[in-house]
Amino acid sequence: MNNSYKGKILISTPDISGDIFSRSVVLIIEHDAHGAFGFILNKKNYFLSDNMKHLLGQEIDVYEGGPVENDRVFFLVKGKPITSEYLPIDEDFYLTEQQEEIVSAMVNQDLNKEELKIFTGYSGWSSYQLDQEVQNKMWTVVDLFQLDYTSPNDHTLWKKIMQNLGGDYLLWANSPEDVSLN
Repeated sequence: MNNSYKGKILISTPDISGDIFSRSVVLIIEHDAHGAFGFILNKKNYFLSDNMKHLLGQEIDVYEGGPVENDRVFFLVKGKPITSEYLPIDEDFYLTEQQEEIVSAMVNQDLNKEELKIFTGYSGWSSYQLDQEVQNKMWTVVDLFQLDYTSPNDHTLWKKIMQNLGGDYLLWANSPEDVSLN
């Protein structure tokens, strides 16, 4: 493994189509010789988001973090850690699975929904798998500063990042979702 992609953003190339990674933007949480772990930032799960509205009485978006362990719920939180167990992402964000503590903080108004992104499942890669996929140009690795991971990112995030990269990426940004129609 030459580089760690921890803390970086992966942008899927149009070659990845027809699955959950099509036009996805992935935040890499961990990456080492044992594999990689991250979350898709721009794939909202409308069904679960609607269920959260009924459960908590307010609109809270739930995102599909990836195809692995979809029964697990993760919280990406902005600000000072308020849970007993957490993994720092950077100085502004942390990750936790402490559901009861997060719900309690929301009920007590110690945490608002704008400081939180909820994921079901995660994206995972085995040892050197992600390195191989990057080498095969399935992913573009981007250092993005000032991206608020808790923002309600939708399908337009991929296109916006591609446009900001410029050059050949502009072609990809403006291509149809099904590149065979191009």
